[in-house]
Amino acid sequence: MFPKLLNSRILQNRFVSTAHTATGDTRSFTARLKNILLGTAISLTLLLGYAYITDTRASFHLFTPSLLKYIYDDAEDAHEAGNRWLRVLYGFGLNPRERGEREEGGDLAIEIFGHTLSNPIGTSAGIDKAALIPDPLFALGASIIEVGGATPYPQDGNPKPRVFRLPSQKALINRYGLNSEGKDHMAMVLRRRVREYAYATGFGIDEEGEREVLDGEAGVPPGSLRKGKLLAVQVAKNKFTPDEDIEAVKRDYVYCVEALAKYADIIVVNVSSPNTPGLRGLQRVEPLTNILTGVVQAAQRTDRKTKPAVMVKVSPDEDSDEQVLGICDAVWQSGVDGVIVGNTTKRRPDPFPEGYTPSQREAIAVLEQGGYSGPQLFDRTVKLTRRYRRLLDEGMEEEDALPNSNAIPDVNIKPASTPDRKSDISTQIEATVARDAAHMKPSAPKADADSKSQPLIRIPERNKPFSSSDSSSTNDSPALSSSSHIDQLPNLSAPLPPQTLPPPSSPKPKQKRKVIFATGGITNGAQALEVLEAGASVAQVYTALVYGGAGTITRMKGEMRDEMKRRRNER
Repeated sequence: MFPKLLNSRILQNRFVSTAHTATGDTRSFTARLKNILLGTAISLTLLLGYAYITDTRASFHLFTPSLLKYIYDDAEDAHEAGNRWLRVLYGFGLNPRERGEREEGGDLAIEIFGHTLSNPIGTSAGIDKAALIPDPLFALGASIIEVGGATPYPQDGNPKPRVFRLPSQKALINRYGLNSEGKDHMAMVLRRRVREYAYATGFGIDEEGEREVLDGEAGVPPGSLRKGKLLAVQVAKNKFTPDEDIEAVKRDYVYCVEALAKYADIIVVNVSSPNTPGLRGLQRVEPLTNILTGVVQAAQRTDRKTKPAVMVKVSPDEDSDEQVLGICDAVWQSGVDGVIVGNTTKRRPDPFPEGYTPSQREAIAVLEQGGYSGPQLFDRTVKLTRRYRRLLDEGMEEEDALPNSNAIPDVNIKPASTPDRKSDISTQIEATVARDAAHMKPSAPKADADSKSQPLIRIPERNKPFSSSDSSSTNDSPALSSSSHIDQLPNLSAPLPPQTLPPPSSPKPKQKRKVIFATGGITNGAQALEVLEAGASVAQVYTALVYGGAGTITRMKGEMRDEMKRRRNER
């Protein structure tokens, strides 16, 4: 009886244990499944969040400028904070970038300076003054990034505050005064960037790897280090360099070019900042030609296989016919490759939109001194671009029409009769001797006696190859008389020997059309197309990016495609 009871309890315990095990396994499987699903959901959320936040098309980026404005009261502090965060995010691969754009199709492609660019949108200098974030800016979709300006020596610029917002106009007023850490600092930053790229692409991190990348062995432009994109480096003079000393001013620009040109695809000469006293006076044709010629020559000495293009950035305020024509003349005379039309302006548009009541801060800000930038400049930018395009093209036609200086002139030689020609030459020699004798000072008695005691100098016979007289014959004629030279002339009655002319020189090469970048008030794709149609090759943005956030360039390119499609459908 007892063994049966014991066996039944054992069986019961085994059943309960088995049941408990099955239940535990079921719970464990359910928990594991929940954990897997939860982990997958979190991973997908993070992945989708990463893809969304780092996509320039995300509406999230529209609110970033407002967030920075809320956090930072000073506009310059907000700008620097945005640049710092963009640099940090790029280091972790979390920076906003362009996705979904099919630029390989070439619908927006342009060709300038021998490069095919993916699109005609660029950024102006001032966004990245120290060349610290060109790669994050390239990732936003621009094909040209302009960094700088760089001066020969570091300078602080004007006192703060020096940047002011005008939210009602989506405009800015700045009086930075070309604050710069100097050409050497920028050269160091750009050199490190090139060497990091050389190391990442297998060329090594030493000087030899740097040289191979700069010489194009990596298959990318040496400045941008990206296919279909170019890096422009802006240079300027120091504020303490005397404006009237043009040679000193030229040396400032040349120093910067010598330090930075090998890391740039384009060198931009800034003579148009409104916040550096005397700088815009350098846009007169004589000093500008001198400065630009020095810069072009320095750029051609760049120690790499390909040389950077040179452009000059001109002011929108120097817009009289005489000023514009003078700048165009300086461009052609110096050999500069193009012009950037536009900068901030000292002029002020209508203060505020009709019916708008500005805040006290904005009402004060609009009265601040400095350069104005914003959408209100657009109409002037288009008109000025069209004028520069016309005048530069006319200059190209004039250059092509000039005769080749190496060409042989067409000279029609007409032989004269022998007696008349010889008589004419004899008369000319006699007149020359008489003229020289008349202008000679009367000699003193002692000098006259000394002169008579000296033998006359006669020309040796070997120096008279055309003389037919016997070498032993004597001639009492004075050495400087006309009769002593007329017999040395060739026999003019003999026919002239055939002239052997050098081979004709090659035709004068056709001048390249000057490139124009337009900047000033461009805020959307339709406006970008308008400045391109006015004659520009690239539309540059600055203030639009400050107010529009990281998605500005992507949005503009989408608007350009939509406008182009609309025009095609209307045909």
